[in-house]
Amino acid sequence: MAASSGAGSARGRKRKRSPCAMAAAAVSELGGLGVPDPECGLFQGSSGSEEEARPGSAEAAAAQRREERLRKFRELHMKRNEARRLNHQEVVEEDKRLKLPANWEAKKARLEWELKVEEKKKECAARGEDYERVKLLEISAEDAERWERKKKRKNPDLGFSDYAAAQLRQYQRLTRQIKPDLEQYEKLKEQYGEALYPTSDSLLHGTHVPSKEGVDRMVADLEKQIEKREKYSRRRPYNDDADIDYINERNAKFNKKAERFYGKYTAEIKQNLERGTAV
Repeated sequence: MAASSGAGSARGRKRKRSPCAMAAAAVSELGGLGVPDPECGLFQGSSGSEEEARPGSAEAAAAQRREERLRKFRELHMKRNEARRLNHQEVVEEDKRLKLPANWEAKKARLEWELKVEEKKKECAARGEDYERVKLLEISAEDAERWERKKKRKNPDLGFSDYAAAQLRQYQRLTRQIKPDLEQYEKLKEQYGEALYPTSDSLLHGTHVPSKEGVDRMVADLEKQIEKREKYSRRRPYNDDADIDYINERNAKFNKKAERFYGKYTAEIKQNLERGTAV
């Protein structure tokens, strides 16, 4: 009876095991096989596989970063080569420009303008139009007035270049002032005949007597020349008795300018220094 009762109690204890205990025992038995837990959805035995996957992902990230850096380095290298090529190209172009004449740009612009004019003339000739009329249609009123004013300024004074140019300019000015007297010319032609047109064998010294109007015209012109010449800036005479307060010609000019502008303010100081009474 005792044995039977003990066996019955053991069976009762075995029947009284809770469902949670049985589930825990099943999970513990299946944990080593890597079967997932139905409640948490994880492999109880997958910790080793996760540890093996993490080093692989770190290596992939490092390789990606290295590839990105190499790509940036290649881009910088290409930019440096491009900058070096452009710099060399600019140096070559600058060397070519320096070897060209000083007025090359003006000559080039002039040649380009002449080519455009020739092309425009050919186009107008092909269309049967007058180039001058077409050109005038493209000119504004302001440009036309400016060009007309420039044409009216005959023989402008461009400054002194040399004596030959000044003499030529004076000759042109005098010849423009001459107003021929045709009546007097006809009288002289009748009087002298062929002798009016001298040759290498003609002797005209002392035979020509100028008219009173011609003499007056010459005198008036000479007086104008003298008046205009007096307005020119002349070289100041050198004074041997003046004090020498300069070391060269440039310093002398500077001292004269300083004296002209500030002399009245420094006269008393200068006198005190000369007398030796300066404080």
